[in-house]
Amino acid sequence: MEENKVALITGGTTGIGKEIALELAENGFNIAINYRSETDQMDALKQEIESKNVKCIFVKADVSNFEQSESMVKEVINEYGRIDVLVNNAGITQDGLIMRMKKESFDQVVDINLGGTFNVTRNVVPFMVKQRSGRIINVSSVVGVAGNAGQSNYAASKAGIIGFTKSLAKELSSRGILVNAIAPGFIETKMTDKLSGSVKESILNQIPLGRMGSPREVAQVVKFLSSEDSSYITGQVINIDGGMVI
Repeated sequence: MEENKVALITGGTTGIGKEIALELAENGFNIAINYRSETDQMDALKQEIESKNVKCIFVKADVSNFEQSESMVKEVINEYGRIDVLVNNAGITQDGLIMRMKKESFDQVVDINLGGTFNVTRNVVPFMVKQRSGRIINVSSVVGVAGNAGQSNYAASKAGIIGFTKSLAKELSSRGILVNAIAPGFIETKMTDKLSGSVKESILNQIPLGRMGSPREVAQVVKFLSSEDSSYITGQVINIDGGMVI
């Protein structure tokens, strides 16, 4: 019987990350979910994942800390012996206009979103190189593609992820490792639930499909990029935004 492949998802306990974990579990992956703070939903999520006849572990780490990221990756390797798919999903926002933005707000967003992507990837790549196979999927954003007023820190971090993705794709392709990025637009999560009706209406007017996306629609693209169906795709940025940025 073929050994299950293993997926590590950072920031995977809620929202898009959670849906990615469920989708990959459905596809037969053993799952490792990184988290920074415990949530009440973790036990239920573990049960739901394991009901799909795969294994699931949670690994605590602040991805902005290199040493914690290193320990997390070692913990996953000790448990499963391999990592086939890395999804760099962990991220935060601290929005504000540049004239009022504190340096701490810029630094924290870049350290977690971009620095965290580097920290985890740097520690996973040696294992993938040894396997001569792997998929790295970095979660960027349409804001990283097109920018957004009041989100210069977030846009900078997500644009940085795109440059990081393209560079790594060139660097690692000869080792059998494919690296791609996804750029979600407005997706129905707890973050967007907090938006006022007028803000939501303004957003919907910018989206040709006239609706927000669902976390599952994002997870479906990650599933594709994790599968053999995407074996000739690397260095790409796939917008999942209902046509918002064309």
